[in-house]
Amino acid sequence: MRSEKYWKKALEQTSLSINKNSLYPIETKVVTKDFYDKNDFIIRKLDTSKFKKNIFYGPKQNPFNPWEKILEIEKIGNYHQLILNKYPVQKGHILLITNNWKPQNGWLELNDWLAIQKVNEDTSGLWFFNSSPIAGASQPHRHIQLLRRSYDQDSCPREKWFLDLEVRNDKKTKLKKNIVVSKFNFLENSSKIYNLYLELTKKIGLGDPLNDKKPRYPHNILITNNWIAIIKRRFDHLHGLSVNGLGFAGYLLITEKSDINYLKKIGPEKLLEDFV
Repeated sequence: MRSEKYWKKALEQTSLSINKNSLYPIETKVVTKDFYDKNDFIIRKLDTSKFKKNIFYGPKQNPFNPWEKILEIEKIGNYHQLILNKYPVQKGHILLITNNWKPQNGWLELNDWLAIQKVNEDTSGLWFFNSSPIAGASQPHRHIQLLRRSYDQDSCPREKWFLDLEVRNDKKTKLKKNIVVSKFNFLENSSKIYNLYLELTKKIGLGDPLNDKKPRYPHNILITNNWIAIIKRRFDHLHGLSVNGLGFAGYLLITEKSDINYLKKIGPEKLLEDFV
């Protein structure tokens, strides 16, 4: 049985950070039933009026270099650090960041996969990676995100959809044509996991590190204890909605600016096709 020391520390630091006004949980209301009658998506509404609009002049500071000490969870090996997400979508929302500058829109490296494996040995869940602003990334410094899940939980609402796609491997829709899925096992050798990542990026058309300085397209990566998926992206923001990796996992976020009539008309799965 896992000790989940990283998860416990994340919860402790969450309480401390909120008390020190250093962490701002995203408050949402579940409105799925207003749009959709199935359970493979969770739709939440965000009240953007509660966000403080600060004006910054000059170059934008990198929040991960240095990271805020109060958000710190644990050092992971020699190259990575676990911290809390300053704007968590759930309690204990974790970020795995590189200690030194690495570009978010570059290739993930073997050391990144080693760090993901090390964390997952202790605290597991839904990992997701947004490769660039078009894929929903808010920061250019490399970071991979983790939403902790217990073993009796599905990793995300779209779990069955991804498992079915992996088994059938049919590519009949535009959405499916822009997603590649494979079985995944964190217990595999790190080099084997890294090579699987390279195999999938090549298969979906992102290229490879030997021939491409960075991946050819924006993309999202979803990783669970059973499967990995890579989604090739074209747009981040359409119809008043922004979609990152979590959107493809089945978590959609709407605001007062979202085109809710469009969402009601075509449904959330068809909506995702607009972004790929």
